[in-house]
Amino acid sequence: MKNGLDFLNLLNCDVSLKILTNLEDPSDLVRFSAVSRSWRQFVIENGLLKHLCRRMFPQLSRVDHVNELCGTAKGHAEAGSSNFMEWEALKREHRVYAFFARGCLSFAPRECIYEAIIASSTDNDPEEGIHNTLEPRDRVARRASYWSSKGQSNPAVPETLTYRLCADLCVITEINVRPFQAYFQIGKPIYSANSVRFRMGHVKSCMDNIVKESCQDCGNEKFAWTYTSQEFPMAQENCLQNFRLPEPVLCIGGILQIELLGRVQRQEMDSLYYICVSHVQVVGRPLSPAFGIQTFEHSEKFVLEALSYKQPTSPAQSSSAPTLQMRVRDLEQILNLLRGNVVDVVEYGYEWEIEDEESDEEDEDEEDRE
Repeated sequence: MKNGLDFLNLLNCDVSLKILTNLEDPSDLVRFSAVSRSWRQFVIENGLLKHLCRRMFPQLSRVDHVNELCGTAKGHAEAGSSNFMEWEALKREHRVYAFFARGCLSFAPRECIYEAIIASSTDNDPEEGIHNTLEPRDRVARRASYWSSKGQSNPAVPETLTYRLCADLCVITEINVRPFQAYFQIGKPIYSANSVRFRMGHVKSCMDNIVKESCQDCGNEKFAWTYTSQEFPMAQENCLQNFRLPEPVLCIGGILQIELLGRVQRQEMDSLYYICVSHVQVVGRPLSPAFGIQTFEHSEKFVLEALSYKQPTSPAQSSSAPTLQMRVRDLEQILNLLRGNVVDVVEYGYEWEIEDEESDEEDEDEEDRE
């Protein structure tokens, strides 16, 4: 705005919109709207921040409307002042989407899994249950920690692992999966999948019913998926494999499912194919407690709710459920040790290889004698 001239007044509305819709950073639109009242009004009237957020996250096209449940919301207009009510609604959208864009770009990334919900199958439950995939280690107190599918003669049979995230709205950037290496079996085979695919969405029914039911088709009947990724090849390697999404994805509803496609390893004992996973990690930006959602039954639409306009605390200042679960498991193992309940373990017909531990103890004894 040089020499008092407003270029928005010099250009027609279509040209101005063409220029501003080419902006890719939401902070540029926020700064633009802060220049003058007329520029702010132009941005708000045309819903430019909402359109930019929808370009960044196509999943936002399912938003029916937005609500403010924090102290910023204004009182309702008097009956009959429809223009005032419409303007207040546009300003509300502007505030919500402005802070939403800020949160998606600036909230601290962290581990997003809150709890493991259900696996499509489990070979030995609970010893080989999905809850083991929250543990970063593949051995806990001389016991293996992993999830195992049931064996299949057909290697094409898929499996799914479903998790609840720590917020109803999370911007997910990557998923890490570590296949399990059965070091207690001959040849130390690695039971990886051939490829993986990821789904995100929300529950259709009560969470308790989902946990109680263990159905192979739970992904289609119990959840509404708002995003499905491409297939990513998985290596048959004993390491935490990184699967970075092409673009950050907004998970609406806090449910993430990992599809494990194809089996590559046959177990020698029964000649069946298995998939085993020792650890799963989901990295992203949780948008709670700033934002929440309300879903409509029998509808793909949802309400985006602004609950607070405060920056959330950093991950270091809050404890996560998986960390607490790991500490509980460690405490249980310590109690077993104190009670003398730990013996040399034989897992499903295969002895543990503890030669390294025994050799370390022998070396320590020799050093003591010297």
